Amino acid sequence: MAIRDAFLPEFSQEMATARKTLERVPEGKSEWAPHPRSMKMGRLAGHIAELPGLITTALSQESLDFRPPGAPPRVPFVMTTREGLLQAFDKNVSAASAAIAGVSDEALMKTFTLSAGGKVIFTLPRLAVLRGFVLNHVIHHRGQLSVYLRLNDVPVPSIYGPSADEPLL
Repeated sequence: MAIRDAFLPEFSQEMATARKTLERVPEGKSEWAPHPRSMKMGRLAGHIAELPGLITTALSQESLDFRPPGAPPRVPFVMTTREGLLQAFDKNVSAASAAIAGVSDEALMKTFTLSAGGKVIFTLPRLAVLRGFVLNHVIHHRGQLSVYLRLNDVPVPSIYGPSADEPLL
């Protein structure tokens, strides 16, 4: 079995759960944060929406510097409307799924380097980037977002089992 054939169902399941969580993000709360050092809700939701796009980048390029020296830094995505948030997420997930479906095992073993301002953050096999940096990163921030939802009295979806708001049965 090709690695992509084992990874794609896991990716699809986690993205479906991430989407359920993003569907609950309330409009008008983009500036809300539980603490002054915490990400604001609109940026956190935007970050979850943009992360799957890194898969397409990692599978089509050898490296990415998201703050390239001498050039303007990448502008982070911030939710302004739920519709726009879900459109961005769906677009990134669709492109990532297509890229995964077409990748060979050999290509997944090639390295990808992520840098900021010319400083290397990591160099990893692309498969490790997909699983460790993108998938786990989405899961981590999805967990944060579920806490933000709870603190705003928004029903939390079931993620890996029932939630207090959404029993499985």
